[in-house]
Amino acid sequence: MLSRLRQFIEDVIAPVSPRQELSFDDNGYRLAAAALLIHVISLDGEPSAVERRKLQLLLEDRFNLDAEAASKLMALAARAESDAVDLYQFTSVLMRTVNEEGRLRIIEMMWEVVYADGNVTEFEENVVWRAADLLAVSARDRINLKRRAAFDLQRGTLREPIDDATG
Repeated sequence: MLSRLRQFIEDVIAPVSPRQELSFDDNGYRLAAAALLIHVISLDGEPSAVERRKLQLLLEDRFNLDAEAASKLMALAARAESDAVDLYQFTSVLMRTVNEEGRLRIIEMMWEVVYADGNVTEFEENVVWRAADLLAVSARDRINLKRRAAFDLQRGTLREPIDDATG
């Protein structure tokens, strides 16, 4: 277990190996955010094709990635999430590297993947609530982001991309 934790920390903090051909910022905020999103879509079992596609599109759009880079990020995030003990290891990275606006956008992304399959479960809502709390996002903002994500998904729109760790 200690070796898996050590490997995870190296994956999050250290530069990605050339073999993976995907570059992250020095602290891995994209990986941490993607792992949270993977966690959300995995709560009710195997993620559906709709959820995976929504996650793919969000990563491409919000992090300005091409399809291949987003797929690689999803694979790395799935591995990190499967090795995770709790949400804190991801949210702590995000708290250190992403400003308030960026953390709000991550919670918004979480709501968007929650709504992707048209079925919002109590477990999904609880995970977003816990992540928002760990990311210092207020209950008011969390609820407003939930409403916005539901409205945006009804309209079929996405928010503007996040270019860097500053939000």
